[in-house]
Amino acid sequence: MPFTLVAFHAHPDDEALLSGGTLARAAEEGHRVVLVSATAGEAGLADGELLDGLGERRIEELRRSAAALGIARVEILGYPDSGSTGTPPPGSFAALDPKGPAERLAALLREENADAVTTYDAQGGYGHPDHIQVHRVGALAAKLAGTPVVLEVTVDRGKLQGIARLLARLPGVRRLIPDDRFGSAYTARTDLTHAVNVRAQLRAKRRALAAHASQGTGGGSMRTVTLLLKLPNWLAAPVLGTEWFREAGRAPSQPLLDDIFASLR
Repeated sequence: MPFTLVAFHAHPDDEALLSGGTLARAAEEGHRVVLVSATAGEAGLADGELLDGLGERRIEELRRSAAALGIARVEILGYPDSGSTGTPPPGSFAALDPKGPAERLAALLREENADAVTTYDAQGGYGHPDHIQVHRVGALAAKLAGTPVVLEVTVDRGKLQGIARLLARLPGVRRLIPDDRFGSAYTARTDLTHAVNVRAQLRAKRRALAAHASQGTGGGSMRTVTLLLKLPNWLAAPVLGTEWFREAGRAPSQPLLDDIFASLR
């Protein structure tokens, strides 16, 4: 039975980084996948001439990424990007009362008769204010629309810390690793409900990552998109081949689920 999945993200490239394989797998399995970005990512990092018209550029990159993943529909809500440092500016996405954006997203969920929606975990993964707002808005929108399954896109914190310890030894990569080695970021394994195998979708996921060319560098150094694309094939599968979720209201169990639609079947 086909389902409709609405993937709600904060900025262009988040969909590829955190859930690209799952979205591609759902599309390959015959489900309808709709991608919604809260912002155009115009306050993101980029180098030189890429800063001019960055929001428009990133929207085009998002559409190319969506095509690589087999996504059926793309919507950009158009809220101002809050930036990743300091207090979110007045009027930016993270500074808004969640009710207004939630009502807009709920209308789309009802229009699509969505069976499931993805958001982020409560801390927004690594704490970006727009990601925290996606969590709030997505949870409220699902409640307003009666969408039965809410999946928080996240990362297994323990596995991420292990990778961080290795990457912290590499020159040029250390700045991507916080001082606490992600000790409070994302989700503890004991709280996860899903570990989705996306090794068969790695080619599509890497094409989606490559679509976000403006995010390859910024601030004078390599960004996460470039780092992941540079992984050799033998390392890409262990690093990129599993995507993690916490389903709201579902008790964790072992083994973790591989099917994001398990609660609907």
